[in-house]
Amino acid sequence: MTSPNLKQQIEDWLHSRKASFQSDSRPFITLSYAQSWDGSLTTHSGETLCFSGEESMQITHQLRSLHDGILIGIGTVLSDDPQLTVRECSGPNPQPIVLDSQLRTPADAKLCSHPDRRCWVVTGKPDAQPPGDNIEVLTVPNKDSESQRAPLDAAVKLLRERGIKSLMVEGGANVITAFLQAGLVDALVLTIAPKLVGGYKAVGDLQPTNGNTVLDINPLYSGQAGQDMIVWGELQNHRPEA
Repeated sequence: MTSPNLKQQIEDWLHSRKASFQSDSRPFITLSYAQSWDGSLTTHSGETLCFSGEESMQITHQLRSLHDGILIGIGTVLSDDPQLTVRECSGPNPQPIVLDSQLRTPADAKLCSHPDRRCWVVTGKPDAQPPGDNIEVLTVPNKDSESQRAPLDAAVKLLRERGIKSLMVEGGANVITAFLQAGLVDALVLTIAPKLVGGYKAVGDLQPTNGNTVLDINPLYSGQAGQDMIVWGELQNHRPEA
């Protein structure tokens, strides 16, 4: 079982971080996902590989219950068909949100049979129609007329306007990388499984066109949940000296 002390440490830390968050223009954003020791999410893009053990999964569900919304990309919907509900602990279900530029979310996806919430699909596609009855489309226009992806900064601003004060981002790799590139991650909770996969990495290229950026995690905390290591901390953005 997961140590109750570890669960409480993470919860207390997260409450403290959210309490000190100053912005009213976007939610407080926690990035949380599970990976192997070598940083892999899966063997190949589009395939499913679960790294979280029973104990670390309890922490993931605990984190879900502590956020107003939970966000994934359409790739994760199509490959994993997750529920994104709270089942391994007590607590409310967060609002499910999918980044889906082409509105490919299947009408029979588990997110479309959510026990108490309609799934929000965020897109930059103009005049988009819901692909299912239990889906609400949130359109965020893209200044690039050739792109139908919703700009992340505008998307999270809209989510805040819709009442999402805290947002948990679970992935997949493209979404993880995009939020890190955009500097839209306030807290990181990472599950590291004792496995070597040599597969598809969780984090892609983070370097902007105008120079190098290093993302430090400081302060950093850690604990063990079953066989998995849980690390968590605050993300600090800075440009290293030449």
